[in-house]
Amino acid sequence: MRRHLAEQERLAQERAAAAALKQKRLDAERNLFQRAAGAVQRLPSHGKVHHVPEPPAPIPVQRQLDDQRVLKEAISDHFDASTLLEVDEALSFRRPGIGIDVARKLRRGHWSIQREIDLHGFRTEDAREALATFLRDAVKLGLRCVRVVHGKGLGSPGKTPVLKGKVHGWLVQKDEVLAFVQARGDEGGAGALIVLLKPSPA
Repeated sequence: MRRHLAEQERLAQERAAAAALKQKRLDAERNLFQRAAGAVQRLPSHGKVHHVPEPPAPIPVQRQLDDQRVLKEAISDHFDASTLLEVDEALSFRRPGIGIDVARKLRRGHWSIQREIDLHGFRTEDAREALATFLRDAVKLGLRCVRVVHGKGLGSPGKTPVLKGKVHGWLVQKDEVLAFVQARGDEGGAGALIVLLKPSPA
């Protein structure tokens, strides 16, 4: 019995010694940096403010959609509209499905002109962009009849109306344009077009 008790006491002492040795090693590892660096002291406050970094800018989804729409609506300078224009003194145009009476009414002023754009002095690229924007805004506003002033080309080399032909081609390419005719003399004559637009969606 005494031997059994003595054996248990010996085992308990060994376990205690092993636990103490393990704790000593843990303490030594925990204090390794402090022993290597020596005594340390907290630095005084520098008074600087730590700013939270600004979040990344949001992805301009709407701008991307707008850019895609502009590309979709792009109009070409190389489109020849002459084959689509009626052979008459007014060089009128009407989209397939639009009756000839529409062009007649447009020429006679059946629809009142609600807004106009004057492209005098514009470079070709600027005129194209301005016209596309003007038509898009007109449709958004629910306008039906507008005037596009392109000039007679009197100031161009050889007095050739370069912009006039391009405007014809641009208008033919725009789906919102149902028809157009040359303006009457009191509305600009050969230097302007009267344009009929699609009704805005309800």
